[in-house]
Amino acid sequence: MDVNKIRDDFPILHRTVYGRPLIYLDNTATTQKPRCVVEKITEEYYNVNANIHRGVHFLSMQATEAHEEARCTVRKFINAGKSGEIIFTRGTTEAINLIASSFTYEYMAPGDEVIISAMEHHSNIVPWQIQAVRQGIVIKVIPVDGTGELDMEAFAKLFSPKTRIVSVTHISNVLGTINPVEDIIRIAHAHSVPVLIDGAQAVAHQQVDVQALDADFYAFSGHKVYGPTGIGVLYGKEKWLDGIPPYQGGGEMISSVSFEQTRFNALPFKFEAGTPDYIGSTALAVALDYVSGIGLAEIARHENELLRHATERFMSVEGMRIFGNSPHKNGIVSFLVNNIHHYDMGMLLDRLGIAVRTGHHCAEPLMHALGVEGTVRASFAVYNTKDEIDALIAGIEKVAGMF
Repeated sequence: MDVNKIRDDFPILHRTVYGRPLIYLDNTATTQKPRCVVEKITEEYYNVNANIHRGVHFLSMQATEAHEEARCTVRKFINAGKSGEIIFTRGTTEAINLIASSFTYEYMAPGDEVIISAMEHHSNIVPWQIQAVRQGIVIKVIPVDGTGELDMEAFAKLFSPKTRIVSVTHISNVLGTINPVEDIIRIAHAHSVPVLIDGAQAVAHQQVDVQALDADFYAFSGHKVYGPTGIGVLYGKEKWLDGIPPYQGGGEMISSVSFEQTRFNALPFKFEAGTPDYIGSTALAVALDYVSGIGLAEIARHENELLRHATERFMSVEGMRIFGNSPHKNGIVSFLVNNIHHYDMGMLLDRLGIAVRTGHHCAEPLMHALGVEGTVRASFAVYNTKDEIDALIAGIEKVAGMF
């Protein structure tokens, strides 16, 4: 894999920040976009912009075709069985909110339980807490051990006759831990309990096959896989999507409306109220094709090399604390150095042109479990290099020297 050639596809990587070459290591928050994705957005707005599904004129039919072809691209990318099982959303957060709201309404009664984990992003905590207030459901939490892995023995003991759904992240956005989702799904299915997987941190870094996983629901965001913001995907098995009510009402998601009764549309349109982001969906398809063209196996190999190099270099820094040391981990390193506040470290690294993330990373309960307010997080993507990691280490040591 020619990383320099790949970097040429991302114009933003060639700019400077404070007079220094940009080193972008905030990929867990969002990835940069290749030229082909941005060009696709411009092309669609300039040449094929028309509301989809409802028009009989040429532009509308052309835009509709592109949107539905994008759905097919997503289906193939995650190996879903049917295009109707692919729901376009605004992102992972909306996808999880959809399931939390609709599944709880249809299948859960007061006292029924959802199992999540201690390493979840707020987007997989707060929606269930809202339903706990509204519907009286109970949240159970899988603990995390000292290496940053889920306690699978404890997980197996959390099930009860009232457990209705499990909702866990595929990869922790803080620890980088790759969770054993195959085992999680197998254990849950042994109790006849469906599983929702938050795949926001997974789809850009490894091959995801929802049928092989036997996932009941799987969610991810376009902007974390080199696609545009504001577009995401919810995969759901047809039997579950057929069984739950719509999350929102409006145009497109209906087959007929009268003042006496509304009949809902077939899948996937039942869950896509209003005008969808048909520009975003086509640009997302281009991003997925771009990733597939490089090869997810090659991307994983490259990012694993970066992680190994980074881990070795990080351990040479005096006072370094790394959070998350699972042997099953992707390219995320969360750290603190001595007593330097994470915000100070991040702000000063920024002055060196190095973009990292600081704070609780929308995972406050995990931070409480780790005994810290927040961390500095460096996260890697296909376009990052070992030289950039070396520059990060030099920057950390320079900042540490100031304190």
